[in-house]
Amino acid sequence: MTPTLLRLLAGRTCAAFATALIPTTLTLAVMRTGSAGDLGLVLAAEMLPMLLLLPVAGVVADRFAARRVVLAADLVRAAAQLATGALLLSGPVRVPELAALAAVTGAAVAFGTPSARTLVAAVVAGPGRLRANSRLMVAQGLAAIAGPAAAGALMLAAGAGWSSLVTGALFVASALTLGGLRTPAREGGGARSGFTAELRAGWAQTRRHPWFLANVMAHGVWHLTAGVLLTLGPLIAVESLGGEGSWVLVAQAGTAGLLAGAWAAGRLPVRRPLVWVAVASAAIAPALAAFAFRLPVAACAAAYFVGMGGVGLLSPLWETEIQRRVPAEALGRVGSFDSLISFAARPLGLAVAAPLAAAIGTTAPLLAAAVLVAAANLSVLLLPDVRADPARKPSLALR
Repeated sequence: MTPTLLRLLAGRTCAAFATALIPTTLTLAVMRTGSAGDLGLVLAAEMLPMLLLLPVAGVVADRFAARRVVLAADLVRAAAQLATGALLLSGPVRVPELAALAAVTGAAVAFGTPSARTLVAAVVAGPGRLRANSRLMVAQGLAAIAGPAAAGALMLAAGAGWSSLVTGALFVASALTLGGLRTPAREGGGARSGFTAELRAGWAQTRRHPWFLANVMAHGVWHLTAGVLLTLGPLIAVESLGGEGSWVLVAQAGTAGLLAGAWAAGRLPVRRPLVWVAVASAAIAPALAAFAFRLPVAACAAAYFVGMGGVGLLSPLWETEIQRRVPAEALGRVGSFDSLISFAARPLGLAVAAPLAAAIGTTAPLLAAAVLVAAANLSVLLLPDVRADPARKPSLALR
């Protein structure tokens, strides 16, 4: 592994761990003195700027050096978390101020997300990108596991304010790591179109390529159905599969699957990456069906291991294919639409699952979700560009 890749991996791991600390810290801090409504306001304050600014961030990612944009996003998140820590240490929780700082964090996430993808493409040459994306996915998965536990421990040992201060320090560490990262000089520098024109051009590029749009919409369905499973799965586990410990077992199996899939992605002999992506995306369907039929907890855990293993496998493959097929000058704008659909669909699934279950029970929504996610993802195999072997078709890049 080169020093540059080590720096990239270290910086992104620090940022991922810091990101994983935030939801648990905010949830525990607000719920100690506030209400569920206050918590919803704070979480929504982070989500809305993220969704609204992602298309804008895509243009920024294509206009400016990725390292500088990601560096700025990390520094803004660091400032927001340090301010949150100071606010929580200064006295009782003040929801309006927390919501404002959460909005700043969400805006920074929006600008950092498309540029992080272009940063990998700038730092890692084509043949090494799959292995790099695989390592990044493993690091993010480990951070997602450790983050909530670490946030809870910090809360118990020192309080929410110190947890936020640690989070801010981790973002500073990420920024310092990226500050020393060497990337190739930005090409171009000629006349540019206006901002709105570049935004429209990015969307036009996206629409012209069915392989990308079909996969993005199918992945949106995955996130929607994952939201349904994450809402109804714990409920079924507690009521029918043996209690809270059953869901913990299922969740741990899913985490193990995610890490196993991400590790395998950089090592398997993959000839048609988008075929693997489609099949791996559909692999969550058995887990939805297992909970719908209330199979024994061991079967549900095994199905969830397979489903999350598919996520771990598909994410590095998908990132690598976007970086390969999309030219560097359009990668930020095209990729931002991918992130927008994914970020928006998961909360929708979380929101609709409980009302549907209350009206018609849990079985029908879970079975419908299983059929929908399998059909949406496997249907992309009908597209020739998805089934194409890159070794035989050397250039599928956007033109």
